[in-house]
Amino acid sequence: MVQIAVAATAPFGADVLERLAARHNVTALLTRPDAPRGRGRKVGRPPAKEVAERLGIPVLQPERLGPDVALDADTIVVAAYGLLIPESLLTRALWLNVHPSLLPRWRGAAPVERAIIAGDDTTGVTIHRTVNELDAGPIAAQRAFAIGADDDAGAVFSRAADIAVELVDEALPEPTFGPQDEEGVTYADKITAADRKLDWSRPATELHDRVRALSPHIGARAVIEGRPVIVWRTRVVDGRLELLEVQPEGRRRMTYEEFLRGVK
Repeated sequence: MVQIAVAATAPFGADVLERLAARHNVTALLTRPDAPRGRGRKVGRPPAKEVAERLGIPVLQPERLGPDVALDADTIVVAAYGLLIPESLLTRALWLNVHPSLLPRWRGAAPVERAIIAGDDTTGVTIHRTVNELDAGPIAAQRAFAIGADDDAGAVFSRAADIAVELVDEALPEPTFGPQDEEGVTYADKITAADRKLDWSRPATELHDRVRALSPHIGARAVIEGRPVIVWRTRVVDGRLELLEVQPEGRRRMTYEEFLRGVK
């Protein structure tokens, strides 16, 4: 069992942390500070912190990263941490980044969402050395897997977390690195409000891809029967988009049939 530290914040990072902790001695979690969350803007713990506290893993939440951050491990695994690691820390240990895409495709903040929106039928997981340039470090391990036609982002993230831990195990304790291909670089920009809007003039498959890319964590937005809703699940049947699950503003999630009954 290898001794490591983990830098993670978002749900994907929390999932990777939990899986790594079952296989390795995780000495500490480096995560972002508690922050306002949800509609009520109540201060909440990052998902990775919730996992660490449940597992009894010490948690570090510095406002800024610098040489004073002490992680008692020679290897730090980074998974959806959300901040750039300064050179002062990168030179003191081996930092391995878990990225849920087949780098160099989809470098950046939203690789799973962008892959599904683009209609990709294959993605993967890459373990690479963390460097100053965004997701550009040399690769230690990589594995592809298929994206099903109806897989949402949640399903892809779960599969990626499972594979990520296997790849980290393959890389440790002494990874061998190879350079990333300079061709085929694309960037997965952060999801914006504009990305969430459904344009009903677009093809059914394109709309379906956008809905599943944003489910179950963000949600696509649309106006249906004159009411603003979040669209959580759809399917394409005979070239037509069918709505399956929606959430009217201020209400719970419900089937589309339930929504229609409430409108009448």
